[in-house]
Amino acid sequence: MLPKFLCRFCCPLSFTFIAHRKMPQEQYTHHRSTMPSSEGPQVYKVGIYGWRKRCLYFFVLLLMILILVNLAMTIWILKVMNFTIDGMGNLRITEEGLKLEGVSEFLQPLYAKEIQSRPGNALYFKSARNVTVNILNDQTKVLTQLITGPKAIEAYGKKFEVKTVSGKLLFSADNNEVVVGAERLRVLGAEGTVFPKSIETPNVRADPFKELRLESPTRSLVMEAPKGVEINAEAGNMEATCRTELRLESKDGEIKLDAAKIKLPRLPHGSYTPTGTRQKVFEICVCANGRLFLSQAGTGSTCQINTSVCL
Repeated sequence: MLPKFLCRFCCPLSFTFIAHRKMPQEQYTHHRSTMPSSEGPQVYKVGIYGWRKRCLYFFVLLLMILILVNLAMTIWILKVMNFTIDGMGNLRITEEGLKLEGVSEFLQPLYAKEIQSRPGNALYFKSARNVTVNILNDQTKVLTQLITGPKAIEAYGKKFEVKTVSGKLLFSADNNEVVVGAERLRVLGAEGTVFPKSIETPNVRADPFKELRLESPTRSLVMEAPKGVEINAEAGNMEATCRTELRLESKDGEIKLDAAKIKLPRLPHGSYTPTGTRQKVFEICVCANGRLFLSQAGTGSTCQINTSVCL
């Protein structure tokens, strides 16, 4: 026969087993004759007692405290970070993408297909050093780069264009040429514009009531046109000043001076006869080398008399 156990609970963590064993008749008779009649059933105590029980209660209490602290910290983080169903803080998740409100700071690179501001509001990019915009191809090679730094704005690319809203070209630059598509190019610098090489334009004009000066301080100034060069001053004077020589040359045509008055005040004078009344009328003489001089007019030509001026 298997033993039968009768369980008597003493506490939640300890209990006592009272066991009765059924013995054969002869063994039970002998056992009763040898054992005192006052001895009760045998009791076996199974459980945790003493300092082990106190340590177990302590660890259970500590675990409950940690669970409460963790729950409180989780609720505090959700409250501070403003977690909602739509997003976190100023970041909202919409059907079109992510919506970010307020001032934001990105410590790592930002990859996005499109960045736009609210309708009617401006979009600002701020940086302590520079803002760099890179356009990459499929092999992550930089095709176009725009760098805005504290000292300069740099743009790298094969071509740079500026157009109006309607698509009209205003400015274009590449390795071959620079094109200005505006109707008028104005230079507001006090020192004007310096062209180290040639310039090609159909018209050079100053602003109304302003002077136009074409100057080459250390080199020559050449104006060429296949169909002619026209210099016109409609409401003022025109001056051509040089230090050494001013040459007007026409290879196949003529040089025409058309004016009501033509003055040559500094032409050299030829010799004149001291006798008689000094005349104030002169004739213009031309030497063989093309030099002009004035000779006192007489009844006939006096240019032959003053040939010494041509030497």
